[in-house]
Order: sequence, then C-alpha cells, then structure tokens
Amino acid sequence: MTRQGLTTQLVHLDRKNSSIEHGAVHSPTTNSVLFEYKNAQDIIDVFQGKKPGHVYSRSSSPSVSALQEMLCRLEKGAGALCFATGMGAISSTLLALLKQGDHIIVSRYLFGNTRSFMGTLESFGIHISYVDVTRLTEVIDAYQPNTRAVFCETIANPVTQVADVQSIGRYCKERDILFILDNTMTPSIIFDAKAMNVSLVLSSLTKYLSGHGNVLGGAVIDTGNYDWQHYPNIQQQYKVGDPIQWGLTQIKKKGLRDLGATLAPQSAHAISIGLETLALRIQKSCDNALKLATFLDNHEKIKNVFYPGLSHHPQHFLAREHFPQGYGAILSITLGEGIDLVEFLNALDLVICATHLGDNRTLALPVAATIYAENSADERKLMGIDDNMVRLSVGIEDIDDLVNDFSQALNKFNLPE
Repeated sequence: MTRQGLTTQLVHLDRKNSSIEHGAVHSPTTNSVLFEYKNAQDIIDVFQGKKPGHVYSRSSSPSVSALQEMLCRLEKGAGALCFATGMGAISSTLLALLKQGDHIIVSRYLFGNTRSFMGTLESFGIHISYVDVTRLTEVIDAYQPNTRAVFCETIANPVTQVADVQSIGRYCKERDILFILDNTMTPSIIFDAKAMNVSLVLSSLTKYLSGHGNVLGGAVIDTGNYDWQHYPNIQQQYKVGDPIQWGLTQIKKKGLRDLGATLAPQSAHAISIGLETLALRIQKSCDNALKLATFLDNHEKIKNVFYPGLSHHPQHFLAREHFPQGYGAILSITLGEGIDLVEFLNALDLVICATHLGDNRTLALPVAATIYAENSADERKLMGIDDNMVRLSVGIEDIDDLVNDFSQALNKFNLPE
C-alpha cells in the first residue's frame, strides 16, 4: 500500500488501535479504576513490569493507553506517557529523572509556569544554567561534568525566539546527554523532533493537539534517540526488559504514579477526537498567523511584531530550516506610543481576550501583567518582554475577518502628533 498522507493517518489512527471493540472507530472510554486478574500471577507480573497490563487507573488505563499509542506513532517514537496537564508532564518527567546535585542547561526564554518550576527544582538542590538557546555557544559554555540534560522550547512564548534545535541536538548526542524539548508550539505536523536528535518530546495536549479549548492534558514521548544505559540516574529496579523503555518506565513509576497527575479517560477520548483534525487546523492557523503578522508589521500603530515567519525576525532563516511546513501560530506585538493596552484589547470584537494557546479561536493576552507578573522587570527585559506587549494565538477564522477586527480596533486610536 502506498504511504498515506498525514491527515489520512490522523483520521484513522484511533480505529487501528488494538483496543477497538465491536467495530467502533474510536477507542472506548474505560472508566474503571481497578482491573481484575483471574490468575494472581498475572497481576504480580504486571506490577513488576514483566508483562503489559493495567492494575490501577492512576498509572494507566485502556483509554489513555490508546491515546499514548497514537502520540507515539505521530512522533515515530519508542513510547509515550500522558498526564493531566502539560505542567504535570514537565514536572513529573524532570522530578523522575533528576536528583540533588545534578545540573541542567535551560532556555532563558521559558514560558512563565515552566520557569517557575525551574525555581522549584533549584530549591531541591538541582543546579540550573539559563542560556540563550538561539546560540549553541552558550549551551556549550554552560556544560559541566554533572550536566544531565538540556531543556528548551522550539519557539519561545511570547517573544518567539527560535531555539537552534538541530545544533543543540547534535551537541547533546556528542556529549551523550538528554535533550528534552517542549514541542507544544510546533506539533510534529510542522516539526520533526526525532530527526533533530531530541531525546524526549514534551507537549501540552491542551493546546494544538486537542485544539478546542475544552480539555486539559500533557504528554512526554521518548523518540528512541537516547540510550538509557548511559543515563546515571536510572534506578536499578527499572532496568527491566528493553533498555529503550527504561526512561519512560522510571518516569511512569516515579513521576506519573508517585505524583499522581493522571489523565482522565474522558479527557484522553476528547484529545484523541481533536487529534484527527490537527493537520488541517495547524496549517490554517499557521497561514493565518503569517498573513496577520505581515499586516500588523506594516501598520503604523504597531511598534514591533515578533513572528518567525517575518524576514526581519532574528532567527528567520533558522525557522525556515526547522519549520518548512509553517512557522507556528503564535505571534506577539508591542503597541505604538499612545495606545492604551487595556483599551486596545477591549476594542477587539472577534478576538477573545483569554489566557490560552492553540485554540481554534484567535486569542489575545496582555503579557507582562498576567503570565509574567511574577517575574521582575529585569527578568522580563532579559526575556524581551515589553510592558505594552500583546500575545496572539491565531486561530482558524477567515483571515479577512481577523484583519478587519484589528483594523477597527486600531482605528480607534490616534498617533501622538
């Protein structure tokens, strides 16, 4: 059979799972917390990792397993784990793999909540170097003998700095250290993390993968690029079976099980439904974002536009190499002099003022006073965040309607004479 297109694959992923029953085209929602074993030896073997199975839904369930299988196939990975939220995936993964005295290299442009969690890791005795991940030299200079991982995002939120993922991936492979990448902004439809030597892909399923703003979820996918036999923090009891699964096994046991950020079966089902239209939605959102960014970039009442698809973006040519299918759907603007931030947002009619990303609807948010309010002015300046910055998550509306909405809102303000 000839290789199928990506949308065709997505639409039919769920019905091809092994858990499908009675000819259904979607995996069933299994609400049972417990799972019966007729032979007591079977539950012992499952507990000890000698055979697959479900014992308690905090750790796994058929509904979540079906979604994990879909995500694994989407990233061409070796395995996947789902969590209740994207932050649940990040915190569970890092707490499971790091220990006191370890060192990690981290992007200085991290999303606010993730940056906050890095502070928590530091309080546990984990050392962190914050670097400009658009420059490989800063990553190299930050390396220490106890460095265990590099952690960054593909495109930073909200100033859209693009990490030099390919170079960082090669360096991590040479150094034999983990490369952990938050791929929320650029799903595999537009970015191939495995080809960039990424070890673990983290994603908020709440965003583009589900797309509809009605469910929370997170995931970590092991690409199969990293040899866990070389990772010093894998505990002896998890060195069972194929070494390619050792990392996910420890994350599942010490992260998902112990911390309890479990994805509900109903949420897994909703995410899998949204996943079917991912390719269509992300392409439309990317197309809209480029056109809207171009319009705003040429508007006299907009001071700055931050979007990798614009030729003047500092990492535009890097973005062209990394994201050949589209530059993502996140952009930020700083308003011109004399335009009040709150009044401008209130003047938008179609665009929704809300804190979320990757929705089908276009969203706008005042950045400094909300998601980065806990950061100092100096920290925000270092991350490139202006007090008059608005972040836009561009949806799938008709582009003319989006342009008209921004036009009418901007027309209500006059430039200072």
